[in-house]
Amino acid sequence: MGLNTRLTQQLGIAHPIISAPMAFAAGGRLAAAVTAAGGLGLIGGGYGDAGWLDAEFRAAGNAPVGCGFITWSLKKQPQLLDLVLARNPRAVFLSFGDPEPFAARIKASGAKFICQVQTRRDAERAIDCGADIVVAQGSEAGGHGERRATLTLVPEVADLIAATSPGTLLCAAGGIADGRGLAAALMLGAAGVVMGTRFYATAEAAGDDAAKQRIRQADGDATVRGMVFDITRRRAWPAPFTGRCLRNAHLERWSGRELELLHRVEAVAADFAAARVAGDYDILPVIAGESVGLVHDVAPAAAVIERVVAQAAALLRGAAARVS
Repeated sequence: MGLNTRLTQQLGIAHPIISAPMAFAAGGRLAAAVTAAGGLGLIGGGYGDAGWLDAEFRAAGNAPVGCGFITWSLKKQPQLLDLVLARNPRAVFLSFGDPEPFAARIKASGAKFICQVQTRRDAERAIDCGADIVVAQGSEAGGHGERRATLTLVPEVADLIAATSPGTLLCAAGGIADGRGLAAALMLGAAGVVMGTRFYATAEAAGDDAAKQRIRQADGDATVRGMVFDITRRRAWPAPFTGRCLRNAHLERWSGRELELLHRVEAVAADFAAARVAGDYDILPVIAGESVGLVHDVAPAAAVIERVVAQAAALLRGAAARVS
């Protein structure tokens, strides 16, 4: 069973689902599994590590996968884009910064150019830069983002695209983890979805099982957006981006005390490094969005996609009957 949309048609995939290029969690194994199941899998380029990228593309084998970058970080290591383009990726996904410096090279390579945006102004810029796909990311998403909600941002960007660039595709991201989210996104004007948190809690995702189990056990009230973990990890993000993750003891201790944390970051960072060795998720962050309340198992990526598509298809078929 599939859902035929402009996204599936233009990407040549069976299902309108893209896995988010989550830093450190979205490796080659996950990307290949999503692609094999009929979606589009993306490797998470994150903050930029050439050796890691090489290893993960090797892990993906011959699967047609793409790669995503944090745009402001890629500007510091622009050679990483060349490394990825040499792998003939299916798509390159940029988020959090001006995509213009990289747009022409991505387009010339033949890869689909995907821009994730958090505001209408971002969407206008992505369209101006020639994005093939715009991803409207609501603040419900795990990891970094801004303040707009998925429910209002997606249709506003859909209207913008319809008026100014009807050939551009739109995907929705943020808070989507099941078929209800996919069906809703399609009704809001998107041609597909990008899912992160739901794919983090899969067998193929990189990372500790302890982190995946925390996602499985959490509800949507268990996440918070802020800067505590960015400060602790000494990864300075530009304004206005903040990060969403699960609440834990470290976050509860330092929320509201960020200035003090900045002054004590050397000592706290040492504790953080020790927690990484020990796998202590009372200190380490679990980067996840509000959709954790919809994640009830750690399943193979193919099973996730099958469930999401089947539920969405059933809901869309039955929608007319429910309102008649």
